[in-house]
Amino acid sequence: MAAVDPAIAAGCSFAPQGEGRVTEIIDARSFRLADGRDVILAGIEPVASSDSKTNPTAALSAIVAGHDVTLSGNDDMPDRYGRQPAFVFVDSSDTPVQAQLLAQGAALVAASVTDKDCAAALAAAEAAAHDAKRGIWADPTVIKNTESPGDILAGIGRFMLVEGKVLSVRQAGATTYLNFGRNWTRDFAVTIPKRMIPVFEGAGIMLKSLENRRIRVRGWIEARGGPRIEALRVGQIELLGEN
Repeated sequence: MAAVDPAIAAGCSFAPQGEGRVTEIIDARSFRLADGRDVILAGIEPVASSDSKTNPTAALSAIVAGHDVTLSGNDDMPDRYGRQPAFVFVDSSDTPVQAQLLAQGAALVAASVTDKDCAAALAAAEAAAHDAKRGIWADPTVIKNTESPGDILAGIGRFMLVEGKVLSVRQAGATTYLNFGRNWTRDFAVTIPKRMIPVFEGAGIMLKSLENRRIRVRGWIEARGGPRIEALRVGQIELLGEN
């Protein structure tokens, strides 16, 4: 199991939301407690990989199955499937399960955490696994290339990382498009609703300035002509360099 830097481990401290013993692993990021509650790990997403050695569900099971866990978070309102989103700590550990999975390369940062310290901690854990090529990062196809839109389109309905150079930034109605090709019916694009523009600008990301910049974007793949990711959070877009 990959060690997690203490500075990373300390980043996600929220209000207590209860505790319990894990009796069943449901999938790669959710489990059931002895009292019947279903819990889903906040802030991360599982990822499909062609690397047969990577089994995210087994990774979660190895950490939490049969253990006592404590839950924390800003909101304990169940999701539409009745699962309680939470940051999870095993046997009074200071390290959230999310950071452990990310450090192993068994999950991806979802970019859904608004707390800056926690978001930075999760990003650092993911980056450590990426640099060490652990878990899913041993598979070079985890990050899709915008020059291969067919590979992206094959992932409709899945959470993916996509990387490439922004060819143009255009506004059409209430949507801004970051275009990575000239053919809107085939090429990949990122869509950003007008209401989100002040949020991006407040974080120092002027959308027009992204032209000719390489970026990495994470999110759910949709098909609207070509493959699309809708960016609703600043953390979904990462600047990679000038070219």
